[in-house]
Amino acid sequence: MRARTTTLVMGLLSALSVPLMAQDATPAPSPPPACTDADYRQFDFWIGDWEVFGGPDGSRLLGHNRIERSDNGCWLQEHWTGTTGPSGTSLNSWDKAYGVWRQYWSGGGGMVLRLEGGLREGRMVLEGVLPGPGGEGEQAQRITWTPNDDGSVTQLWETSDDAGATWKTAFQGRYRKRATADPATP
Repeated sequence: MRARTTTLVMGLLSALSVPLMAQDATPAPSPPPACTDADYRQFDFWIGDWEVFGGPDGSRLLGHNRIERSDNGCWLQEHWTGTTGPSGTSLNSWDKAYGVWRQYWSGGGGMVLRLEGGLREGRMVLEGVLPGPGGEGEQAQRITWTPNDDGSVTQLWETSDDAGATWKTAFQGRYRKRATADPATP
């Protein structure tokens, strides 16, 4: 009986010592957080809650756009609401494996647009293609976001039906930060 008790006690001590020894071991360093490279911050000038203006004199309100960064810092999400047209959203991210920015836009009118590119001389320039007018061929798309000295952002969307030889403006808007309500005001 005594041998059996000794064996049981030794087995319990052995089982308990493994977790205790594991607790004493130095933990492995945790990996660095994802998406912290400077490349992931190149489009940060677009983050904000915006009113977008356009028209011949730039004073017509075209819509509202909220651009926010994901909690992990890996992407920007756009939430567009036009004053007279459909809404839409885009997901924008630095593709580290390919060294380019990518945007995937889906609009309330059913249009899906995929763009890629990057920062050029302080401007974000993304390009892609859509089916050409009437479904013939391809129409090149180029969207440029330019941060302005006053904190606004200009977005210029251009299209080309001749493989980029000439470009036409499809949309031009100026993003201005929306005024925030005073928290003390009810």
